[in-house]
Amino acid sequence: MHRTLLFLAVASIFLSCSSNIKDLSGTWRGIVDMQGQELPFTFTLAKEEGKYTAVIRNAEEKLVLDDVQVIDDTLVMVMHIFDAQIRARVLDNKLSGVFIKNYDLSATVPFQATKGDNYRFAKKEKATIDFSGKYSVTFTNEKDTTLGVGLFTQNENEVKGTFLTPTGDYRYLQGNIIGETMKLSAFDGNHTYVFTANLKGDSIIGDFYSGKTYHQVWKGIKTESASLPHPESLTYLKEGFDKIEFSFPDVDGNKVTPQDDKYKNKVVILQLFGTWCPNCMDETRFLADWYTQNNKRGVEIIGLAYERKDDFTYASDRVKKMKEKLNVTYDFVIAGVNDKVKAAETLPMLNKVVAFPTTIFIGKDGKVKYIHTGFSGPGTGIYYEQFKESFNQKINELLAGS
Repeated sequence: MHRTLLFLAVASIFLSCSSNIKDLSGTWRGIVDMQGQELPFTFTLAKEEGKYTAVIRNAEEKLVLDDVQVIDDTLVMVMHIFDAQIRARVLDNKLSGVFIKNYDLSATVPFQATKGDNYRFAKKEKATIDFSGKYSVTFTNEKDTTLGVGLFTQNENEVKGTFLTPTGDYRYLQGNIIGETMKLSAFDGNHTYVFTANLKGDSIIGDFYSGKTYHQVWKGIKTESASLPHPESLTYLKEGFDKIEFSFPDVDGNKVTPQDDKYKNKVVILQLFGTWCPNCMDETRFLADWYTQNNKRGVEIIGLAYERKDDFTYASDRVKKMKEKLNVTYDFVIAGVNDKVKAAETLPMLNKVVAFPTTIFIGKDGKVKYIHTGFSGPGTGIYYEQFKESFNQKINELLAGS
C-alpha cells in the first residue's frame, strides 16, 4: 500500500495540462530535501536546436546530462549513467518536484530549484574561522565505525574538499562557512551528501547525512600525519589460492572466463564495480582512457558488474549505457548484485569484498599479484596522482615479468 501511494504521488507530478514553457536556459540553484537538511547544488541548462542539456556542478566536477526533456510542464533530467532522475514542474523561474531512484521508489526525496541563483549554502563573504587543512577523522553510528582523512581548502567563506576512506572517497564536496559552522554538500546524480562541522581548536565534530535515513557523527583532529590502512592490505586471496577463476556472462550473454584465449599470456586487470557507484564511475573513466592508450601493450581489462537488481537484462542494460556514456572499450561481465557478502560468494577465493571498486592485478602467468581496495579519485588531488603513478608502476612491472 505504501509503495502504491508513493508511486501515485510521484506520478501526479508528471500528469498535468500542457502549457507554454519559456526557455529554461541559464543557471539554477537546486535543493534536495532530506532528513531535515537542505542539500544545495548548482546546475546549468542550455538549449540548442530545440534540445536541452544540463551540467551539474560540484566543486571542480561538471556532470553533463544529455537526456533532458520538457514534457508538458515537467522538466525531466536523467542522471547520466545512473538509474535515477529529477522530475519537476516548471513554475515561472522555479522548479518543484522530486529526485527519484528508479530502482527504489522509497528513496524518493523532494527537489526544488530557483533560476538565477548561483551559490551553495550562502553567498560569498569573509569568514571569521578557518577550516582548511588535513584531518584524521572517524565516522560512527550504531552499526559501524569508519576511519577517514578529511581534506579542506577555504577561500573566504567558500570551502571545497573531500574525505578519503578505506573503501573510496566522497568525491567533490563544496560548501560554505555559516557563522562558526562548515556545511558541505554533493549531488552526483545518485548519492546525496550533506556534511556539517564545528571547530574547537584543532578538533572537529560534525554530522554526515546521506539519503532519507543514513546518518553518522564524525569527529577528528587536524594533523598532517592523517593516514589510512594501505589499500593493498584489506582484500587478499585465501590460503591455497593464487588465481581468480569465474565464468560470468558478458553483456550479450556469452560466457567469459579469465582463462579464455584472449587473456592468455597477458596482464589482466579485474575491476569489481557497479554502475550505481560514483567512485566506480571515476575509476572507469580512468581505466577507459588508460586502456585506449595502452591495450596494445598486452593488457586486458574485465569489468565485473555487481548491479542493483538480480536481473540479467536490467544489469546488462545499465552496463551498456555506461559503456556508451563513458566511451569504454574494454570487456564487461555481469557478476552479481551489489551486496558485498553475495559478491564475495561469487569469488570464493577472496577473503571478502570490502569495497566497490576493487581492482585485481593478474600477471602474465595468470596469478594474482596485487589487489587494490577502493579508489582515490580526481577529487582527492595528490592522492589521485599517487594512485595513477602506482598503477602504472605495477603494470610496467607485470609486463616486464614472465
